[in-house]
Amino acid sequence: MADRVLVVTGGSTGIGAAVARLAAARGYAVGLSYRSSKGAAGQVVDDIRAAGGRAFAMRADSASAVDTAAFFAAVDRELGTVTALVNNAGITGPMCRIEALDPAALDEVLAINVRGCFLALREAILRMATDLGGAGGSVVNVSSRASEIGGAGEWVHYAASKGAVDTLTIGASRELAPRGIRVNAVNPGLIDTEIHAKAGMPDRAERFRPMIPLGRAGSAEEVADVVLWLLSEQSSYVTGALVPIGGGR
Repeated sequence: MADRVLVVTGGSTGIGAAVARLAAARGYAVGLSYRSSKGAAGQVVDDIRAAGGRAFAMRADSASAVDTAAFFAAVDRELGTVTALVNNAGITGPMCRIEALDPAALDEVLAINVRGCFLALREAILRMATDLGGAGGSVVNVSSRASEIGGAGEWVHYAASKGAVDTLTIGASRELAPRGIRVNAVNPGLIDTEIHAKAGMPDRAERFRPMIPLGRAGSAEEVADVVLWLLSEQSSYVTGALVPIGGGR
C-alpha cells in the first residue's frame, strides 16, 4: 500500500474527512483539498500524521482548472503520483423553490458539483490511464440519493447537479475501463453531517428520520466504508455502479 496515493476533494469535513481518515488507516497517503475550512483540514492532516500516516492539505477551488491542476501537482510532489480519487467536494446551494433560485447560486452549485468533478477526473486520468503511461486506478464520485428523489421544495438544483454526476460516472466508467481506471459513485441519503446546518436546516436529519426505513440517519463513517470498498481490489469487477447509501429511502 506504500505507493497508493489518494486525492480527496473537499476533504476537510463530513464525508470527505471520514474518507481521508479511513483511507490513511488502510495505508493510503492522502492529499485533501479544501476551499474555506483550513483549520478543519489541518486537523484531519494532524490526526493522520499522529497515527503514523502520510497526509497533505491544500486550499483549492474545485471549480477552478488552475487550482485543481496546481493541487494535483502538489500532491505528486508531496506524496507521489495519484493512484485514486474521491470526488467529494460539493455544495447544496440555498434551500428554495425553483422560481426563487438566484442564477448566481445555480452557477456556483453547477460549477463546484459538476465542473469540479470533471476537472479532478481529468487530472486523475492524466496520471492513471494506462495508455498515457499510468498504472491504472480507481475513482469514486460522491453523488446523492437526491439525484433520484429530486429534492422537490428544497434543492432541485442540487439534485440536478448530482444527476449529472451519476451520468458522468456511467459515461466515464465505460470510456476509462479499457484504460485501466474504474469509476463508481456512492449516493448517500440522509447522513448526519454539517451539510444540513450549512444549508440553514440544522434539525433536518432529525426531522427526516421517520422517513427512513432503517429509522435513522447514516454516518459519514458508514459512507466512507463503502467508498474504501469501491477503491479497493475487493471491488475489482465493479465499475459504473451507483451505490445507494440511504437506509432504504
